[in-house]
Amino acid sequence: MQAGGVNDAIQYEAEESCPPLIALSVGLQGVMLGVAPLVLIVAITAAAGGQDDSYLRWAVFAALIIAGVLTAVQATRFRRLGAGHIMIMGTTPNFVAVSALALAGGGPALLASLIVVASLFYLALAIWLPLLRRVITPVVSGTVLMVLAVTLVPIALDRVQEVPSDVPGAAGPTAALLTLAVATVMALRASGTWRLWSPLIAIAAGTVVAALFGAYDPQAVLDAPWAGIPGGSEFPGFDFTPGAEFWSLLPVFVVIVLVGGVKNIGDSVAMQGASRRRPRVTDFRLVQGSLNTNGLGIFFSGLAGTPPTSVFSSTSVSLVTMTGVASRNVGYVIGGAFLVLALFPKLPALVLTIPNPVMGAFLLTAIALIFVGGVRTVIQDGLDAKKMLVVGIAFSLGAGMEHQTIFEDLVGGTWGRQLDNGLLIGALAAVVMTVFLDLTSPRTGGRLQSKLHTDSLPEIDAFVGAVAGRLGWNEDSTGRLRSAAEETVLSLLPAEDGDGAEAEDAPRLIVTAHPETGTVEMEFMAVFDEENLEDRLAYLEEEAEGLQEGEISLRLLRHYASSVHHQKYYGLDIVTVQVKGSR
Repeated sequence: MQAGGVNDAIQYEAEESCPPLIALSVGLQGVMLGVAPLVLIVAITAAAGGQDDSYLRWAVFAALIIAGVLTAVQATRFRRLGAGHIMIMGTTPNFVAVSALALAGGGPALLASLIVVASLFYLALAIWLPLLRRVITPVVSGTVLMVLAVTLVPIALDRVQEVPSDVPGAAGPTAALLTLAVATVMALRASGTWRLWSPLIAIAAGTVVAALFGAYDPQAVLDAPWAGIPGGSEFPGFDFTPGAEFWSLLPVFVVIVLVGGVKNIGDSVAMQGASRRRPRVTDFRLVQGSLNTNGLGIFFSGLAGTPPTSVFSSTSVSLVTMTGVASRNVGYVIGGAFLVLALFPKLPALVLTIPNPVMGAFLLTAIALIFVGGVRTVIQDGLDAKKMLVVGIAFSLGAGMEHQTIFEDLVGGTWGRQLDNGLLIGALAAVVMTVFLDLTSPRTGGRLQSKLHTDSLPEIDAFVGAVAGRLGWNEDSTGRLRSAAEETVLSLLPAEDGDGAEAEDAPRLIVTAHPETGTVEMEFMAVFDEENLEDRLAYLEEEAEGLQEGEISLRLLRHYASSVHHQKYYGLDIVTVQVKGSR
């Protein structure tokens, strides 16, 4: 990095073509980093759900096909699909616990039904996100990830003890401990390429130890054909017959899907930043294209009856950061390689021969990252006493209810057993408390509908001045609030407004004020006409996308506001400004 924020480490940006040999080399590195967790997570989910080898072969094949096609789609831009960047797709650990419950409760058909229905919520997320921003908050998202990590720990620990009966009992813990130790040491101290390859090195070390104990069985590789696809009889089927298991698990799937969608927004933003030499304003149209592609991945996974497919965010960013190659051609190479692997079962079968204790240790490292990611998500917008109570109660209920039989004793039957789900209880508790706080928050701020035009500034100034007056703020605090509102509106103004556009033709602007203790949070929603917006952007060069659209001048607002958040969607801008005041 040089002064001025220029990232000289990026050799090829997403829009730039790189030599075929470089694309092939970097793409194969991405495949090596992506195929192992993809196959491992499918295998762990299938084993935890009590499925046989026939299902496992089909699930791995389907996951590789879906991941390959959609990784290539992510690299391109077709209408509202694709992020235009390297986004490696694969099965993610977020769904391991609930997918295993669905497989154990109703088999692949139940899993397929739940994933397909949940995917519809994900596909709608790009449209619903502005409406859900006060429900699926960072507090809710982070708490769900933390509870999810807790529910996965027993699954990982059970794998540590799974060794053949004729193998010494110390084989499992020893192989798992070495795997965990190597992965941890390399993650803490390794740098450069060694850090990038640390998960695979740890798995290889653990597998060698297991083999020394006689706990490694290469039979799966020997039995797998060199080429081919699973027979049609192995397709798991599809059933939309709703039962108690379906309705009790559906809320959990929906919450995890929405939480994953919120996280994927951050993933796409991070990837845009990591793929550019010079900082740019985030292009949320690319974010929405990434979300739409992820939603298709989840939907197709449901049709195939395999665990959901989404973006491997950390792997994608790490690959670009370490190699300096962000060219979308690499995404095409990775997608094609996944398709090739799916057609040659012996290669994925090599991953399936990894001993269960090593797989359990690998899952423990993923659990640690999920938990820490949840903590980071919770604190990203700040924690006050109310938010801490929401997190504490929801996490305690979720962790405490896991493996209990409270509802089974009270209700009985299938519904009772399904309600004894820590993830479901924790997620519902977080959502209910968050909605309660939002509904019972002070409403003295008010709401104003106006036009995004300079003629509306006096009206908006009077509105925020009245809010400060009702709160009894002093002159200095009132001035900061009014100045912050004015600068926000001026920053949102379309370019043509300065050229004499009529106020009647200006976009609609909705301003709301939410007073809290010592602060006022103002929300500005500029409702653009989507077709006009797309027509205006269609003539821009791709290199200029995102540079001026909805740009917020933080230099002007920083003096007045304590925080500013700006998100741009198709046809809608949302700016949230928080101003501290005193009486």
